[in-house]
Amino acid sequence: MKRFMLNTFLLSLAVALCGCGGSEDDPKPAEVIINVSPETINAPAEGGTYTVSVTTTGKEWGTAMGEYFFTVKTQNTAAQSGTMTITVPANPVAEARSGAVTVMSGTARKTVTVNQAAAEKAAYNAPEGYTLVWQDEFNEGTELNSADWTHEVQKDHWVNNELQNYVNHQSPKGRNVTEIMGGALHINCFKEDGKIYSGRVYAHVNQGWQYGYFEASIKLPKGKGTWPAFWMMPVGNDWGTNPWPMCGEIDIMEEVGCVPNEVSSSIHTQDYNHTKGTQKTNKMTISKAEGEFHTYALLWTADEIITYVDGKVQLSVNKSVIGSSHNQWPFHYAFYPIFNLAWGGDWGGMNGVDENALPVTMEVDYIRVFQKK
Repeated sequence: MKRFMLNTFLLSLAVALCGCGGSEDDPKPAEVIINVSPETINAPAEGGTYTVSVTTTGKEWGTAMGEYFFTVKTQNTAAQSGTMTITVPANPVAEARSGAVTVMSGTARKTVTVNQAAAEKAAYNAPEGYTLVWQDEFNEGTELNSADWTHEVQKDHWVNNELQNYVNHQSPKGRNVTEIMGGALHINCFKEDGKIYSGRVYAHVNQGWQYGYFEASIKLPKGKGTWPAFWMMPVGNDWGTNPWPMCGEIDIMEEVGCVPNEVSSSIHTQDYNHTKGTQKTNKMTISKAEGEFHTYALLWTADEIITYVDGKVQLSVNKSVIGSSHNQWPFHYAFYPIFNLAWGGDWGGMNGVDENALPVTMEVDYIRVFQKK
């Protein structure tokens, strides 16, 4: 009897163990299935906002994206159904573009493709093959963004015997030397308690850009003594071993109020600079440079520097012509853009100054930086 019971127990155990081991006919866990609708978004050049419905047989879902030109907001990701809201901004270039967002649930994946038509005309005036990498349209807030801009702080006669004191945003009595107003940067120059105050600001002073297309729209002030400028200097320069003018300087636009509406562009190097009278420069008189906005631009490559006024070439300098040594062509590292409004000095005050013109303002509608793809 005991032997029978033992044999029965062993048989039952064997059956149980075989059942636990499973077989090829046993059902496998169901694969997760994701459905999205629509699977493809075709946005026009002006952009738009689109809702994508998501369902999954899994417990939850999420998204994965790399770099993309649109924004995505998700709702109800902890449920089996939810939505994605995809916002596509206006396309600023005359080229179509595409991107994708991947929906994930468990090991399952589903792709939503986002296509956008090209703009009929590029939103920005940049050479072919160049892409916008940074801009400030001066449309937000009342002060410059400190993440992008740095104020110079220096007393009068710091350089060029100029008469202004450069301060960080405000004069001692709280008057703004720089402010954003009406969609433009205002650089103000004024007299306070017998001293002249103004602004000089640097864009991305610690990084700058090496080569590119740089463009700004600027309205120049009027008055004998004004000296507004849009120019560039090298990033992180060691002034001890690479002093001016050896370090290089690119002047995209300068003007002095004692010669109204005559704008100039120059480069300065060890061999070519104004102290020797050898600087490479060109001047152009344009109607209403003082009082109206005009575009001033620089196209800078490894071999060439070209400046423009309202799309017309102002200055063109080629390394193959002037020489490729550092003393001739130091433009082989990053430079940063500068806006400033000086008062008086060796050039701005060459015919004296008229303090009755104060206060004066230089306005910058935008600055845009493009680099080759």
